[in-house]
Amino acid sequence: MNRKEATGLCTCPICPSFVGCNEEIAFCLGTTGKSNCIKEEQGCLCPGCPVLEAEGFSHVYYCTRGTETDQLVTR
Repeated sequence: MNRKEATGLCTCPICPSFVGCNEEIAFCLGTTGKSNCIKEEQGCLCPGCPVLEAEGFSHVYYCTRGTETDQLVTR
């Protein structure tokens, strides 16, 4: 999935943990990774996100824990 398509489907901006600070969203994508602004996990919408479903990802809190690959490595 390309960045433009992912950004259009991304649920990050309505997530309880989201803190807007002019960063790229779609934190699950390998080209984005963790947020530099989001420090507290206050709820997660990743499980119902169309980007995750389309990409077959299985983790949560990409904004604070990193990409799918990052989280696979830390298991």
